[in-house]
Amino acid sequence: TEETWWGNCFAFGKRLTTTMKYTAAALSLLFASATAFAPASQVSRSVATSGVWGVQSAPVVTTALSMAKQVPHGGNLVDLMLKTDEDKEAAIAKCTQTLQLTPRQLCDVELITNGGFSPLEGFMDEATYKHVVENMELPNGLVFGLPVVFDTDDEDLQPGMTVLLKDGDRDIAVMEFTDKYTPDKPLECLKCYGTSQIEHPGSLMVATERGKYYMGGKLTGLNKPIRDFECATPQEVRAGLPDDKDVVAFQCRNPVHRAHYELFTRALDAEEVGEGGIVLVHPTCGPTQADDIPGAVRYKTYEVLKEETKDPRVNWAYLPYSMHMAGPREAIQHMMIRKNFGCTHFIIGRDMAGSKSSVTGDDFYGAYEAQDIARANAEKLGVTPVPSLNLVYTEEEGYVTADVAEEKGLSLKKLSGTKFRQMLRAGDDIPEWFAFKSVVQVLRENN
Repeated sequence: TEETWWGNCFAFGKRLTTTMKYTAAALSLLFASATAFAPASQVSRSVATSGVWGVQSAPVVTTALSMAKQVPHGGNLVDLMLKTDEDKEAAIAKCTQTLQLTPRQLCDVELITNGGFSPLEGFMDEATYKHVVENMELPNGLVFGLPVVFDTDDEDLQPGMTVLLKDGDRDIAVMEFTDKYTPDKPLECLKCYGTSQIEHPGSLMVATERGKYYMGGKLTGLNKPIRDFECATPQEVRAGLPDDKDVVAFQCRNPVHRAHYELFTRALDAEEVGEGGIVLVHPTCGPTQADDIPGAVRYKTYEVLKEETKDPRVNWAYLPYSMHMAGPREAIQHMMIRKNFGCTHFIIGRDMAGSKSSVTGDDFYGAYEAQDIARANAEKLGVTPVPSLNLVYTEEEGYVTADVAEEKGLSLKKLSGTKFRQMLRAGDDIPEWFAFKSVVQVLRENN
């Protein structure tokens, strides 16, 4: 039965100590009726008073902004990182407790403190959280795809406390808690993921990984996390972008194969992109789905491909972001983040950030839902969506669009992801029209 399956799920979950109230709330995820993604059509747009998102108060980074065409989300690029050891020591001295960050929290802290989540200056308080969940926007009306929250099961953490956030032995940030609240997790999943079923990976994460409480509070950055891959800040990425050309962002969470490369380089020829535009390939290297290739391995594939192709039209950077697989609303989140990194355009693929039911295997989202919501919010976001081409490989002409292949009656060559992984494990030759040799070598060495 569904109830038995839920029980088994929680038996193996990481949050077995949550209260009966939380368990009931999580169980209700399965039965809540799925409604639309769309924000409420008419809501009041009051100017926010919370200090966790500073549309007006965030510091302006003029040196970086002068090096990029795009204006940050909300107008100012947030930078919460302290620069001197004296300032860091003074901030740490105010802390009364130390907390270890989870991998997902670590990504969020980094993007808040470096400005990737501008205009946020901390984790969302209850009012901001509710507004983003319900309306896909901050209380002042600024579009924001998904809530950014700090979760905990700790009953002793209270508003007014100042805590030191660490990754192992490394001091990452100081957080001043402003409030503590019990989130409406069924509603959060329904609105943000379009479904409350825990066979969706995002709903499962919210129900079984996240703590019972969320806490709002302002962050002060101390040190960047040490990773196997360097993640450049928005300021650093912007400094390497032209200030008079379109910058097209390409998001991915898997190794880049030939079709991907053809897709994002041909995007520069799209009618939406101005002459002389460049691509920023900006893969997420944080937590994703359980069966995805680890971030450190993906990073190695990108580095060898960057060296193999050496395309002056293609820039590379890496994003410390944890995927929700939230489909349409995650597409908005990605567009917003890339705006802060200086991008003017964003490639939207079929079923972007989509996921399948872990029970039936059915897709949770339609193939073009992400493209539709991106177009509907493009003007408010200030980012132009670029639909991805539906490319196929043909014996006669190489990669062409599916329409051209059908019109000309060309012979298609196909290789499924499942077959590719089987060939990879077996040591079989991978056709070069499908994958780059350098990428295949990295995958085999780390398989």
